[in-house]
Amino acid sequence: MRYMSVIEKCENNYSAYFPDVPGCVATGKSEKEVLKNLASALQFHIEGLQEQNLPLPQPSSFSSYIAV
Repeated sequence: MRYMSVIEKCENNYSAYFPDVPGCVATGKSEKEVLKNLASALQFHIEGLQEQNLPLPQPSSFSSYIAV
């Protein structure tokens, strides 16, 4: 499955999350690092859901840019 991630530039780092996977978040000092950490967090999150026999969240989010 592919999940859309949201990456935000903060004052001193980056943070990221998946809108379709509540509680799965990561931070990093660079965009590359936050994406690496987010991928690890997602794998860990999915393994935990599988261990508890819980369903995986279905991807449903999408993105779009609007110019003003």
